[in-house]
Amino acid sequence: MAFTLRRKAARVVLLNRQNNIFLMQASDPIDPYKPSWWEIPGGGMHSGESTADAARRELYEETGITDVEIGPCIWTQHAVFSFGGYDFDQDEFIHVAWCEDATWRPAALEALEAAAFEAARWWGLDELLTSAERLLPAALRDHLPPIVAGDLPAEPIDIG
Repeated sequence: MAFTLRRKAARVVLLNRQNNIFLMQASDPIDPYKPSWWEIPGGGMHSGESTADAARRELYEETGITDVEIGPCIWTQHAVFSFGGYDFDQDEFIHVAWCEDATWRPAALEALEAAAFEAARWWGLDELLTSAERLLPAALRDHLPPIVAGDLPAEPIDIG
């Protein structure tokens, strides 16, 4: 019987001033047969932490980026997945944020994250929409264009 980690998580759609999105490439260090993917930064929330505070903390831990404007929660999703030998069942709150161009310098990765993250880069919207790369969240291509255009939803949209 596998252990399932049930939690709330905060993620970040990080855009620079040119409206490129920051994604990190990852793979499962426990399962070499699972294909790699590109994902938005984020992770588990601490007890009592707001979604915006968790998004800021996770962004710092996974990217080292601190000079950022955290915007509203734009999306939610319920995600169930296996990673690193664990099963996750989490409710995700996804914020938009903006920064100047920044370099990926993870500041406080957990051991499993350090083994999983392989690269990071800024993607242009057109490049991302035409790419065949696997993305997390899976619906990122469907929901990103209005966000890049500055059309933020009044209430978070369930993208799950």
